[in-house]
Amino acid sequence: MAMSDASATAPSPTARTPRIEIISAYAIQMWAVAGAEITKLRHDPVELVSRAIQPVLWLVLFGQVMGRVRGMNTGGLSYEDFLAPGILAQSVLFAAIFYGISAIWERDLGILQRYLVSPAPRSALIIGKAISSAVRGLVQGFIVYLIALALGTDISVEPRHILGAAVFIALGSGLFSTFSLIIACLVRTRERFMGVGQFLTMPIFFASNAIYPIDLMPRWLQVISHGNPLTYQVDALRTLMLRGAESSIGLSIDFLVLMGIAVCLIALAARLYPRMGT
Repeated sequence: MAMSDASATAPSPTARTPRIEIISAYAIQMWAVAGAEITKLRHDPVELVSRAIQPVLWLVLFGQVMGRVRGMNTGGLSYEDFLAPGILAQSVLFAAIFYGISAIWERDLGILQRYLVSPAPRSALIIGKAISSAVRGLVQGFIVYLIALALGTDISVEPRHILGAAVFIALGSGLFSTFSLIIACLVRTRERFMGVGQFLTMPIFFASNAIYPIDLMPRWLQVISHGNPLTYQVDALRTLMLRGAESSIGLSIDFLVLMGIAVCLIALAARLYPRMGT
């Protein structure tokens, strides 16, 4: 009798199969979108190389000047070392925050309509685009890593630290690109998007711990900084990227905050994305 009850409650293979097929179809649709976006990157590598110029200027010029400022508490790190993870996060942010303009181009070229009439769930489309942005961010991060090493930054080359940094680079890039897509869904024109993107980029960057410790900020700005996802990305990158660096927040908290914000943004973008086609 016990065996018959167990067999009655256990899911049958035929019940599990559709669930596996649904997950498999979702993953295929998600990767199809990501692959199409990554192909664009392969055909335009000059963009990534050109973006390497800005980190060099920040690390060489800004880092050398601010490194002469005394009394800045950088946790026992030289200012050049302290700055490198922040510039890496900045580089990823600047590339991701304008990612949404591609959605406006897709609408104008008719590509967006093809996405919307496909059976792919809207969340799969959004995650696919976030994955492609994460790949772009990882390439950008690799370039900044090489620049920092060339400048003598005390980079940790332990595989687990590099892998951890890659996770946070990809997560931050996907988060900010999804945020950018939401902006594109709301403003819907290239001119407005560029204006809003430029308006938001600097406040996000300067209201974080990218170029100075949070302790130096006035109290009101510290509150804003703790609500800024870039702060958590920089804290994680600084901990993983540099030898001897310690997290002031905690890597687990950094990850949970970024992941939570990313999930919320993906859900919002999935609701707004169909409006782009109307």
